[in-house]
Amino acid sequence: MSNLLNLAFNSFPLLALPLLYWAWVRHRREHKQTNLVFYVHENFSGHDTSATTVAGTNGPTSNILKFGTIAAVDDPVTEGPDPKSRVIGRAQGLYINTQLDGKGLHLAFSVIFTGGEFKGSTLEIQGADLFTMKEREFSVVSGTGHFRFVKGYGIMTTEFLDIPNLRAILKLNITVKHY
Repeated sequence: MSNLLNLAFNSFPLLALPLLYWAWVRHRREHKQTNLVFYVHENFSGHDTSATTVAGTNGPTSNILKFGTIAAVDDPVTEGPDPKSRVIGRAQGLYINTQLDGKGLHLAFSVIFTGGEFKGSTLEIQGADLFTMKEREFSVVSGTGHFRFVKGYGIMTTEFLDIPNLRAILKLNITVKHY
């Protein structure tokens, strides 16, 4: 028994060295920084509706501009602000109106790239959207594919806003670090 313990104790440094080397190399790998700019087309009405309320004080007929309303979104993501720009993905997830006066949303959605350089990759977006502000910041909390182990932030600006028809074009300028 003591020979077995002695062998295990003496072999431990040899077994630990590859693990320590792997951790050191992994830690020393340099992060890549990627900057992206794309546009999300938010349409709660019209022939190209891409978002709908699913719950609220009046049930699914609630308006997203009212506190407590939840909306599901599947918005087109394009290279430019023109709705006819090349589609490079979809923004899919939830918006929840979390501000008592109705002027603020909580965002939790995935940007799923279906075309372009990052086809097959995703970014996970989360944060507050005080949509009455021209510019607001949000978090990029995760990703897949090209964006594994990503962390970052984005600046969202409103390029177009039609409150009566609940339509908007949002510019997302994102900076992420990843391996």
